[in-house]
Amino acid sequence: MNLMTRQQIQTLIKKEIEQTEAVMHAEMQSEVPLAELVMHYALGQGGKRFRPLLTLLSAGVCQYHHQYAITAAAFIEFIHNATLLHDDVVDESEMRRGQPTANIAFSNAASVLVGDFLYTRAFQLMVRTGNMAILETMAEATNLIAAGEVMQLSNMHDPDVDEERYYRVIELKTAVLFSAACKVPAQLANLDQTKVQALADYGRYLGLGFQIIDDLLDYTGDVAKLGKSLGDDLAEGKPTLPLIRAQSQLEGFAQKRLRIIIETGDREAINEVIELLNQTDALIYSREQANNMIKNAIKVLDIFSDSDYKTALVSLAYEAIQRDF
Repeated sequence: MNLMTRQQIQTLIKKEIEQTEAVMHAEMQSEVPLAELVMHYALGQGGKRFRPLLTLLSAGVCQYHHQYAITAAAFIEFIHNATLLHDDVVDESEMRRGQPTANIAFSNAASVLVGDFLYTRAFQLMVRTGNMAILETMAEATNLIAAGEVMQLSNMHDPDVDEERYYRVIELKTAVLFSAACKVPAQLANLDQTKVQALADYGRYLGLGFQIIDDLLDYTGDVAKLGKSLGDDLAEGKPTLPLIRAQSQLEGFAQKRLRIIIETGDREAINEVIELLNQTDALIYSREQANNMIKNAIKVLDIFSDSDYKTALVSLAYEAIQRDF
């Protein structure tokens, strides 16, 4: 199988991408000028639009070319951006995609309330499909995402978080929405349950791998490409996989020092942390775990016939672990 570039993928579904952007633009209209301003700011910050791509390509794999696939791509992106607006307030983030976050550009209150607006607008779009199955999928997904946020909050600055707790958080916070983005088109297309589950599993594995790479880039990424500072997770007190793995291998003073840095969220210690990570196999191990997730994601697509859409999904999976931003 010859992999496709992002440009080739976007060309494959160019019309659907344009239609999705048009739907989102129309649905961001509001009688409240501030709400509209914040929404356009948040959704216009140069995001990768990774999740709606998954929805549109999954629809292609299912041979589902109805307008509701466009609707689904739009509400998936709305939910994603709602979570980002809320996340940035909770994490007190200042930069995203190389620009000030909405909570800095406007206010915490505006970010939270407009995030709520996007959530509810997303559900209005879902209702228009008249499909109870996708409403159930998305209601469960948004509830789990919220649970993941609370779980992550309880893990902050806790050096005793283990891999099991870490994986549960990233499953809820990230993988659940990836899974829903791929599952919904299969439900809309009324595919048999085996294929619905296969696309859901593809999204789940991809989401897990994607988030592990995200967490890895907080210590290995290029600041100019990331659009944010290295050590953001560290400063926020998030015990991610590289830190968890390093702790399990370090001993004595080095282990104690890393625990203290996690507890205090000392961004100034970022270079020291990177040095400690490099004393272990933490970075290599984390990348291997991401690779395993992506292999699993690609494997579950075997149930589908070969097509450009399937090739595009495989290509996006590889892109997710090879990216540097």
